Amino acid sequence: MSEVTLEDRGRALEDHFYEKENQEKLAHLKDKLDTQKAKDDLRKASGMTDDSVLEKLVHLGLSAKTIAALSLAPLIQVAWADGTIQDNERTAILQGAHGKGLEQGTDGYELLNQWLTKAPGEELFTAWEAYIKALASQLNDEQNRLLRNQIVGFAKMVASSAGGILGFGKVSSTEEKILARIEHAFAR
Repeated sequence: MSEVTLEDRGRALEDHFYEKENQEKLAHLKDKLDTQKAKDDLRKASGMTDDSVLEKLVHLGLSAKTIAALSLAPLIQVAWADGTIQDNERTAILQGAHGKGLEQGTDGYELLNQWLTKAPGEELFTAWEAYIKALASQLNDEQNRLLRNQIVGFAKMVASSAGGILGFGKVSSTEEKILARIEHAFAR
């Protein structure tokens, strides 16, 4: 039976240290490659070219399969303005989802359901603003106006769906602030 020397133990510890370090470097490289692939997929699906915006979207867990749900982020923000989502707001948002091609069973629809169940953090709305600012810079004035009118109009519909008499007419001050923020996102 051979005797393990102190030198052998030292070498084994050194080998273990470098093996662990290499595994960490490989894991970091894999994460970086996965992030880059997700950004590339998002770039293709959304037409977005701004790398910093794509980085934010990937960080939020959005993918090429869920990017359509991002277009509904302003509606989600308006609906959660008072701390809860009313049934009328949920119905209006789900109708909007259907109009965007988000059908039950798709990844985007599932993500939207998560946002309807639990209010997403402020970073979602901030990422949407960055996305819209970058997108608006790529559109001509008429395209930008049409997109703004569509999104703001739908957000106002969601805001008014839960207030007033029979769901018409009352938009809270919190919702008004969010609506103003949505409009401001389109400013050049």
